[in-house]
Amino acid sequence: MTELTDIAAVYPNLIDRFVRYAKVNTRSNEDSQTVPSDSKEVAFLADLADELKEFGLQNIRTMSDGYLFADLPANVDGDIPSIGFISHVDTADFNSEHVNPQFVEDYDGKSPIKLNDEFTLDPAAFPSLKKYAGHTLITTDGTTLLGSDDKSGVAELVTMAEYLTSHPDVKHGDLHFAFGPDEEIGIGADHFHVEEFGADFAYTMDGGPLGELEWETFSAASADIKIQGLNVHPGDAKDTMINALQLAIDIHNQLPEHDRPEHTEGREGFFHLLKLEGTPDAASMSYIIRDHDRAKFEEKKALLQKIVDDMNAKLDQPRVQLDMNDQYYNMGEILKDNMQPVHLAEQAMTDLEIEPIIEPVRGGTDGSKITFLGLPTPNIFAGAENMHGRFEYVSTRVMKQAVDTMLKINELNVNDATEI
Repeated sequence: MTELTDIAAVYPNLIDRFVRYAKVNTRSNEDSQTVPSDSKEVAFLADLADELKEFGLQNIRTMSDGYLFADLPANVDGDIPSIGFISHVDTADFNSEHVNPQFVEDYDGKSPIKLNDEFTLDPAAFPSLKKYAGHTLITTDGTTLLGSDDKSGVAELVTMAEYLTSHPDVKHGDLHFAFGPDEEIGIGADHFHVEEFGADFAYTMDGGPLGELEWETFSAASADIKIQGLNVHPGDAKDTMINALQLAIDIHNQLPEHDRPEHTEGREGFFHLLKLEGTPDAASMSYIIRDHDRAKFEEKKALLQKIVDDMNAKLDQPRVQLDMNDQYYNMGEILKDNMQPVHLAEQAMTDLEIEPIIEPVRGGTDGSKITFLGLPTPNIFAGAENMHGRFEYVSTRVMKQAVDTMLKINELNVNDATEI
């Protein structure tokens, strides 16, 4: 039997479901003023609601922030903690139109995979491929992203719901499912309805490779800078011209050279210059600021503010405007005092002979915001590799193991509660 046949024997629709979802363009739009940010997400969530109804999930409703909620009531008595499972339907800012997933069966773990005549997925450039000898991989055709971040998570959640409704003998407490928009543009969980969701703790299925279990993230801020120069003819510029582009360069050069993404790893934070554009007359810059340590995070923000204030003090008038906003915080600050969901997921993986990989995320998840809204929400692997671009891929075996992990979490949760 092939790996796909083995998976289909347990979860008949998992892989086909993922491919079907992946082919639908649900890219979010950071320039939009609507919630959700794009009508394509709304349409996808509406279709998803219809699909969940077919499984017999209950209380299916769309919240004011666009999140789709659905419940599966407990089928066993007892005081069993209720669990939430969360994924996001939008994809990142790379070509998402006409996604054409390709299958590579029984990959040998060493050969380059030709995506098209121009692009190749090569272990020399992407060493993660070496882990997947014997797996069936799903790749792009080299022209789009795959959308495994987070269509894998969506497919896995729906497959879990389908499995439980078709296997009523499997005991479970109250389970709650959420599918959200706009995670990729950082606003999807801003107003997550924690009380309406109803879970005691939850998991985002939005991680990468097998075994990822993440309960620490960056704290994050955005910083947008507008600079008004004074442009005159360069021949008459002495002691008169104020070049907005030069001020932008001067700002950037005062930030620590080491504190850039390309020089940092682990728990090291950074300033990441996303955009610099303009003319001598006017310029703009955009940064994201990241750190795992809250004190260092605040120090980074204070440093940028001081650089701007000092520059304005030396100019003829305040010409530099800084708009800085916190985006999310390290959920480890909350979860360290409530590790039940982390320990439960860790035990589930161990029981399934999956080695838990517990490392701080050099990024964030919707779980960061949801945790600070009052619902402890660590993040679990969904399988995606090389997210957000043409070299994205996912192992079908790992997707199956993600569903296995959620079901094992449920099993352990029921057993722990009924043994008390």
